[in-house]
Amino acid sequence: MLLPRILPIALLLGSAARGQDVSKPLHVVRASGEATVTAKPDRAQITIGVVTQAPTAEAASAQNAEQTTQMLDAIKPVLGSGGEIKTSGYSVNPAYQTGKSGAPPKIVGYNSSNAVLVTIDDLRLVSKILDAAAKAGANNINGISFTLRDDQGARSEALAQAAVKARESAEAIAKALNLRVTGVVQAETSGGSNVLPLYRRAMPLMAQSNEVPTPIETGDIEVNATVIVTLAVQ
Repeated sequence: MLLPRILPIALLLGSAARGQDVSKPLHVVRASGEATVTAKPDRAQITIGVVTQAPTAEAASAQNAEQTTQMLDAIKPVLGSGGEIKTSGYSVNPAYQTGKSGAPPKIVGYNSSNAVLVTIDDLRLVSKILDAAAKAGANNINGISFTLRDDQGARSEALAQAAVKARESAEAIAKALNLRVTGVVQAETSGGSNVLPLYRRAMPLMAQSNEVPTPIETGDIEVNATVIVTLAVQ
């Protein structure tokens, strides 16, 4: 359901821009309108990773490679053709132990991290992928974002609503000032339309022994737009 939201307007009553004959100034009224529409998301993105620790960088990397491969082998069949997987980050870093009495930190081991970005176009698969990843050894998740695959329709609706509200506001101002609207001089967007993805807080990945699927609530996406119109008046 599309829900408009109107914010306070700004107005400008003044004479014309450059190039106009100063003997016949163009008087204008300017007003802005903002609208927000909501839409149901149809895409989710999850960053799922594996972090391992070992005494040496080689051991940490090898352990991570094995565990990440197991995780990928578990989620790829679940995802199927309903999305894609790509590596989003990989690192191997030393783990330090702070020295005593001002002694320099000492390397006591190595951490290896491998993360993949999973894009899911079938939202029914989100909880299944999370559960499959957890059971296969994934131990890090950076959160879930819900978005739209094609947001043009929602953007157009938000812009249309904002334009209507802006014109209505400008006409109301003109009427209150006993002015007659003679035409539209200009219409512009302020910052374009803005799609706000819906983020869910990151939760620890833990294998579940009771086989209860991870609950996921998608919520709604907000698309905001602001339009400024300038009307010629007499």
